[in-house]
Amino acid sequence: MRGVIMHGPGDVRVEEREKPTITVPTDAVIKIAATCVCGSDLWPYRGIDTSDKPMPMGHEYVGVVETVGSAVTTVKPGDFVVGSFMASDNTCEICAAGYQSRCVHVVPMGGIGTQAEYARIPLADGTLVATSRQPTAAEIPGLLAASDVLGTGWFAAVAAEAGPGKTVVVVGDGAVGLLGVLAARRLGAERVIAMSRHADRQELARKFGATDIVDERGDAGARRIRELTDGLGAHSTIEAVGTQESMMQAIRSTRAGGHVGFVGVSHGVELPGHKLFFSAVHLHGGPAPVRRFLPELIELVMSGAITPGDVFDMTLPLNRAAEGYAAMDERRATKVLLTV
Repeated sequence: MRGVIMHGPGDVRVEEREKPTITVPTDAVIKIAATCVCGSDLWPYRGIDTSDKPMPMGHEYVGVVETVGSAVTTVKPGDFVVGSFMASDNTCEICAAGYQSRCVHVVPMGGIGTQAEYARIPLADGTLVATSRQPTAAEIPGLLAASDVLGTGWFAAVAAEAGPGKTVVVVGDGAVGLLGVLAARRLGAERVIAMSRHADRQELARKFGATDIVDERGDAGARRIRELTDGLGAHSTIEAVGTQESMMQAIRSTRAGGHVGFVGVSHGVELPGHKLFFSAVHLHGGPAPVRRFLPELIELVMSGAITPGDVFDMTLPLNRAAEGYAAMDERRATKVLLTV
């Protein structure tokens, strides 16, 4: 089968790989219908994260079950399924508490690689959710978004305690931040302020429910947020980047007693203790437990209540994956969908 392999910074190739098979009874093998390039894939692409060997790429996926192991009971061949970027058993105490991304048996899908024609899904019963019917072509992008960026934006909004009567600030206008806007509005936020400097992303943020746009950053950005919130700051803030600047922007945009939901993969983030102490904000986040939200998100997508697939602004065939990486790296695309 064909699959995407990263050989080093900027070196993405589509190569022949061995087609996966069932290796343990809890596995399933799916034929990928669609996959995509994630913002977190750009960390190794840019050489910020490194590896001493070629890496199979991809952790977002939807597809059709081809075969299942003898212990799999919740999905069967022919089912259309959506899975999380972290495989989990969905039965351990951590999963039961709603944190499947930190399951005691967790398997990162990035180590398996789903930018490919087929993928082996470990812990299939706890990881895959079957749709109630075969989706239409128009629904597939939204379901694909649910496997990571929608689920991550949703968790960020939940962690930030977005809800009725709240003002929510979203730091980061990538796919996760934009879908954090959608999630915050869906959860009932009265006002959603998107921090963005890019006209196309500002337009999509407004489509997803942003009521205000702030293009300032740093001190000026914090002042602008305070001006828009009677000098207090937001009740809830989503941090969807993962840098020192974005984390401090989020904390400084939040009122005392408010909540920051952080889901950007942290790189070089070091919180100054005295600033954190006197901010009096709640911090909660980490790798999103997408599996917790998948049943609800799948239903919202297939009922037409939300259209998270709008976040994909470029579609390419799998064999042109390298072009997709370059487009996202150069900010010519927000999110690239790869057809298989």
